[in-house]
Amino acid sequence: MSLIGKILAPDHVLIDLDVGSKKRVFEQVGLLVENTHAIARSEVFDCLFAREKLGSTGLGQGVAIPHGRAKGLKEAVGVFIRLKNPIPFDAPDGKPVQSLFVLLVPEEATDLHLQVLSELAQRFSSRALREALIAAPDRDTLYRLLTEWSGHA
Repeated sequence: MSLIGKILAPDHVLIDLDVGSKKRVFEQVGLLVENTHAIARSEVFDCLFAREKLGSTGLGQGVAIPHGRAKGLKEAVGVFIRLKNPIPFDAPDGKPVQSLFVLLVPEEATDLHLQVLSELAQRFSSRALREALIAAPDRDTLYRLLTEWSGHA
């Protein structure tokens, strides 16, 4: 199983989320993680926003990987979000973002998060995967694409 498969639960795949800003995305992630992992939504929001202030986590090509270290988190948690409409994200190519993989790791995280970020960046460099994620009809298809992608369409 991929590292992504180990940290992404099917109920952490949000499809066609209707928000208009990074701030709203981070609020929604905070709510989800608060409900599933009992970490205060403000902690999640603050760690993601603090990391974003250091520089955009937008990769380009409509993809971003916001990430942060959350106090109280016991293990790495992933949340994939496909937005209903792309939002500005200060990505290097200037394009708005529609696909986001949010990675939260414990404060005393090992280099696991670097391995996960590397795997995500590698997967999202595939145009075929990016297009499949936007076209996927439902959460189950998105989840399978994210966890089972081998680089072949």
